[in-house]
Amino acid sequence: MTHDHDILIVGGGLNGPALALAAAHIGLTVGVIDAVPINVHTDPDFDGRSYALALSSVRLLRNIGLWGALADTAQPMLEIKVTDGHAGQGPAPWMMHFDHAEIEEGPMGYMVEDRHLRPALINAMQASERITIYAPDTVVAQETTDSTASVTLSSGKVLTASLLVGADGRKSGTAERAGIKRTGWGYGQTAIVCAVEHELPNNGVAHQFFMPHGPLAILPLKGNKSSIVWSETDARAARCAAMSDDEFIEELKPAFGSFLGPIKLAGKRFTYPLGLTLANSFIADRIALIGDAAHGMHPIAGQGLNAGLRDIAALADVLRDARHRGQDIGGALVLKNYQQWRRFDTATLAMATDTFNRLFSNDNPLLRTIRDLGMGAVNAMPKLRRNFIREAAGLTGDLPSLMR
Repeated sequence: MTHDHDILIVGGGLNGPALALAAAHIGLTVGVIDAVPINVHTDPDFDGRSYALALSSVRLLRNIGLWGALADTAQPMLEIKVTDGHAGQGPAPWMMHFDHAEIEEGPMGYMVEDRHLRPALINAMQASERITIYAPDTVVAQETTDSTASVTLSSGKVLTASLLVGADGRKSGTAERAGIKRTGWGYGQTAIVCAVEHELPNNGVAHQFFMPHGPLAILPLKGNKSSIVWSETDARAARCAAMSDDEFIEELKPAFGSFLGPIKLAGKRFTYPLGLTLANSFIADRIALIGDAAHGMHPIAGQGLNAGLRDIAALADVLRDARHRGQDIGGALVLKNYQQWRRFDTATLAMATDTFNRLFSNDNPLLRTIRDLGMGAVNAMPKLRRNFIREAAGLTGDLPSLMR
């Protein structure tokens, strides 16, 4: 049959456009349906949002032609320091210290600001002859047959493709309409996300400070700025969200410390409820899920977006191979290959972040002793430490070709 596109992607955040570019890279035609007007994604103002991209994710962006527009504004992460303690009391003596010099490939990853990444994705999609953007528009109905996936948009358009991909977040309408259920639970925690300016340079060092109510990540940005991801109880996070900027900074200071000098807020503050959610299946008839539509996990290891980008690279490999063999790219065997590649790895990562959060987000004296001794032991073993670094860089496991 003749379709409007080879693939239809629902969701224009980060994963949807990245998949569109990866699919175009392997010769497929793509329609991207986004509920948000394009100009919203291309706002150049700094709003404090940023992303930790593992080295494997950077390779993906380079291979689909996007990294050239981002490299000059990206901050390499040269070291990661992991500590445990209480706000205002400083960290415990045991810690883990990871240095990029211990692996041959270079920096473990890069911090990229949202105001640079989203416009780069939009501009690259608009420049591609293989990608059509339908925005602002939403899907009101979807249907699959033996040969076609079709969607009806709120504008009245009906679009067809061989494959429909849900990249529409944790409350994925694509998954819901396909009857895919989810498994998960909340943590009673909310992430407060913002950026701060500070007096001293960050030197490309990322910090993860575990406290009884949740971890504080301090991630280096270009210049004397850092990204903050502060996981707190829902109640305290709500109080912080209601504070003025100056009051919030005073609340943050005991946990942040003084190692970078005086701090002040840069941009806006955002809050996100934290929980674990896994789609019971990543596929249905002519449908695949990627990113948060397939899995949502605690930001404790900074792997949320990276896991989504690995979905994209794996799906691109599966679709490329199917196309070369003359297979139907939306067929059951092709989608089964994608699910087999990604679902176990993703579930394992989600459970690991869940366990790590439960182990560290408490003030049990016995657990504190065990985890501090554990961090000290890891730090004292070069081979084990190197394995952790390679894991953080996304260099382990069965890497898709776009991440090599």
